Amino acid sequence: MNEITQSPLPQPVTQSAVPAQAALRPQHPALALGALLIAALALAAAAWSWFDGHEQARDLKTELGRRLAESGKDVSEARLLARNADDAMRQVSEKVARIESQMAMSQQQQLALETLYKDLAQGRDQWALAEIEQVLLTAAQQLQLAGNVKAAIIALEGADTRLQHLNKPQFTALRRAIAADLANLRSVPVLDEVGASARIEALVVHHASWPLASAQASEAASAPRASTRATDIGQELWTEVKSLVQIRRIEGNEAVLLPPDQAYFLRENLRLRLLSARLALLARDQTAFRDDLSAASEMLSRYFNTRDAGVAGAIKELKRLSSLQIAAKLPGIEASLAALEAHKGNP
Repeated sequence: MNEITQSPLPQPVTQSAVPAQAALRPQHPALALGALLIAALALAAAAWSWFDGHEQARDLKTELGRRLAESGKDVSEARLLARNADDAMRQVSEKVARIESQMAMSQQQQLALETLYKDLAQGRDQWALAEIEQVLLTAAQQLQLAGNVKAAIIALEGADTRLQHLNKPQFTALRRAIAADLANLRSVPVLDEVGASARIEALVVHHASWPLASAQASEAASAPRASTRATDIGQELWTEVKSLVQIRRIEGNEAVLLPPDQAYFLRENLRLRLLSARLALLARDQTAFRDDLSAASEMLSRYFNTRDAGVAGAIKELKRLSSLQIAAKLPGIEASLAALEAHKGNP
């Protein structure tokens, strides 16, 4: 703001000066007029300066009021923004609190699920071990009681497949033991037990059709009687008399004559021998198997017609069956059972 400069006011005229000025006034009128003009100009300048300062002060007040109004508006807007920011911050804080609560709940649920999964995994492993133990015990029984190597191999392969599906490193030792037992079982010579049993069954089926040696001897004895002359009645009567009583020496290679009722029991004894050999095959009893087959072969050679193709073929089949090795030494699966027990003791 420009300050208003005021010109100095004219000093009051003293009485002593009045006469001098009065004396001088008539003498210098131009000087008085100039002084008056200067005083008027100074007064005008002072008035203009005061008016200009007043206008500037008014403008300044107006600008100041306007700026104060604008600043008040800005303050209101700032307060509104601050209030909105506070609301937004409060909402964000509430959301963060809810998220943290949900995260804590999720972590608790995750821990619960992990615990449940571990329990289920342990339960599944225990269940699998129980099944594998049952399979191994069944395989051991098959080996000890029936000597069924094939069934034992299938059982061990199934147990190894189950462990492979579990894919757990703690079962490595058990799988190694099973693999070792499988290698031992696969090295055992394979016996076609079903085929051998079927071959013996075929002999049992055909034994009733094999001709006896006594039938051949009867035919040979009746041939000369048929060739006698019908006119020689005396010779025919003598032959009939001799046929009533016969004294014969039984040689080792001579056919044994059996009456029809004893022929039935002979065939039944042969059938029982073959069936007994079949049972010995299933039981893996090597001694009983060979004894029964040898007795059946001896009965065929002694009491049956060895010239018959069926009898001769049966004797050869019995010899081939006698050469079978049915009582092989079978390995056990003790390694697998021991590994299973060790794993159960140290889960």
